Amino acid sequence: MKRLQREALILSLIENLLKNESWCGETHIQKSAYFLQELLHVPLGFEFILYKYGPFSFDLSDELVSMQADDIILLKLRPPYGPSVQPGTMAERLKNLYPKTLKRYEKEIVFVARELGGNGVGDLESIATALYVVRHKIKGKDDLQKRANCIREIKPHISLEQALTALQRQKEISDKASALLGV
Repeated sequence: MKRLQREALILSLIENLLKNESWCGETHIQKSAYFLQELLHVPLGFEFILYKYGPFSFDLSDELVSMQADDIILLKLRPPYGPSVQPGTMAERLKNLYPKTLKRYEKEIVFVARELGGNGVGDLESIATALYVVRHKIKGKDDLQKRANCIREIKPHISLEQALTALQRQKEISDKASALLGV
């Protein structure tokens, strides 16, 4: 996928997150993009690693900086918390360049924004980490407790109850995603 096509998809994700009452900070975009790519197979081409707040892509972070420099997105300060991301002056122009790409992945973007948009940063971290554990650490039909313990080993600040809740929520989202994709 071309860089500008990918940026159009990220922009659409941002707009849909905002429609779903997301704070839409970088963490929200990172976790939502991870779900888009990992769970819904949208070929964004980012490499995600497990980082401080769950799956994170340095390439995506750089892409957001580039999009800001090109006025595709802007940061809106929202004290006392961090900034949120908003469409910039060049947003519509970028979307007009790739209507077919946007249409092709519209249902996946709308789905992820609807499922994750209203979550806070802490919930996003635990749900995305749960997906990471299921996909990359403990695959197959292993029991919930083993996966929850793995999350706790990776992220000791996440309680066992939070890990179990995150795994349950991740499974709900994954099941809905499979239905959406017809798998």
